[in-house]
Amino acid sequence: MALRPRTRAAHCRRAAATPAVSRLLVVSASMGSGHDAAADELARRLRAAGHEAVRRDVLELLPAGVGAGLRGFYRSAVRHAPLVYAGIYAAFFRADGGGRPGTAPLAVLAENRLRAEVADGRADAVVAVFHLAAQLTGRMRARGRLGVPSAVVVTDFAVHRQWLHRGNDLYLCLTPEIARDVAHRLGRPATACGPLLPDRFRPHPAGERHWRQRLTAGDRGRPVLLSTGAWGVGSHLDATARLLSGAGYLPVVPCGRNERLRRLLSKAPGTLALGWVDDMAGLLAACCAVVDNAAGQTALEALAVGVPVVGYRPIPGHGVEGVHRMAELGLTEYAADPSQLVRFLDRVAPGAPTPGCRGAADRRLFRGDAVAPLESLAARGRI
Repeated sequence: MALRPRTRAAHCRRAAATPAVSRLLVVSASMGSGHDAAADELARRLRAAGHEAVRRDVLELLPAGVGAGLRGFYRSAVRHAPLVYAGIYAAFFRADGGGRPGTAPLAVLAENRLRAEVADGRADAVVAVFHLAAQLTGRMRARGRLGVPSAVVVTDFAVHRQWLHRGNDLYLCLTPEIARDVAHRLGRPATACGPLLPDRFRPHPAGERHWRQRLTAGDRGRPVLLSTGAWGVGSHLDATARLLSGAGYLPVVPCGRNERLRRLLSKAPGTLALGWVDDMAGLLAACCAVVDNAAGQTALEALAVGVPVVGYRPIPGHGVEGVHRMAELGLTEYAADPSQLVRFLDRVAPGAPTPGCRGAADRRLFRGDAVAPLESLAARGRI
C-alpha cells in the first residue's frame, strides 16, 4: 500500500536523520603494534556509530612469505643496522623538495587479494592505516581497479612520500597543520582527525594508582619512562638509563617483545626493565615524563594521559623526522644532548611549572573526528 503524503514525508525525515549502515574495510600492517592499534580503534569507533568494519593486514595480502620477510627485514634493520635503514629511508621515503608522492612496487602484488576482499565483503570504502596500504589503494583507484572510494589515515607526524598517492580520495591526519601540508602536496582533500586512541588513555586512568605504588616503593626516584615500542628498539638505551638514574630518576623501560633487551637493561643499576605491558595507560600516568625516540603511539598515549614527552636519541628515518616535527608543533620538547634531557626533566617534575604552551597544544591535538568524514566517503561508495 502506498504511503500517505504525511507518512512518506516523516519516513524520509527519519531516513535522513539515521545514517545508512556502511561497510568499511580497514587495511593496516603488523609492523610493531602501533598501526594495528590505531586501526583497531578506528574499527571500534565505526562499529559504535552503527557501521560494519573489518580489519585486514596488508602484509597478508602479499604472496606467501613476502609480508613476513618484509616485516623481519625491517625489524632487523631498525634493531641491528640503523644506518642501513636510514639509507633506505633517505632514498625511498623522505619527501623531496617538490613533495613528490612515492611509489611502492610491492603494492601491485596485493591488488588481486584486495579486490577479492572488497568484493567478498561488499565494502563501500577502503581505509588504509599504513603507507604500503596507502600506495596499494591509491594505485588501484588511479588505474580504475578499485571501484569504491579510498581514504588514508596517516599515523605519522613526519608524512614521508610513501604515505602519499593522488589516487586516494581522502586523507585523515593527526593535526590541522599536517592536513594542510598533505592537501598542498597532493591536491586532494585532507582533514585532521586527531590520534586514534582507546578511551582508557585519559588523565588518571584506572591502573595509575597500582603503578604509582609499585614505582614509588623504596624511594627509588621519580619514574621516567623510556619508550622502545613493541619491538624494543632504541639507541644507547643503557646509557640513557644510567644518565637518568644518576640524575635521581627511576628509568622505567617497557621492552616490548624484546626479551634480550629486557635482560640487558635489568643489569643496569637503578633501572626497572619490564617485558610486555598490557596496562600502558596506568604505567604512563604513574610516570612524571616520557623519553621518546619514535614519535609513535607511545608518545600520543603519554600526551593523552597528561604526561609530558621529550624526544631524545630518535631512531633513524621516520623516528628522527617525527620527533623533530612533534617538537616543532609544540607538542613535545626535544633534547639534543644529555644535559638538555636532564634539564627538561627537572623542569617538568612534579611541583615544577609545565611549559606554558602545553595545555593549548594538547587540546588542539585531541580535536577532530575520523568517523564523520569516512561516513560521507562510504556514502559515495554506495551510490
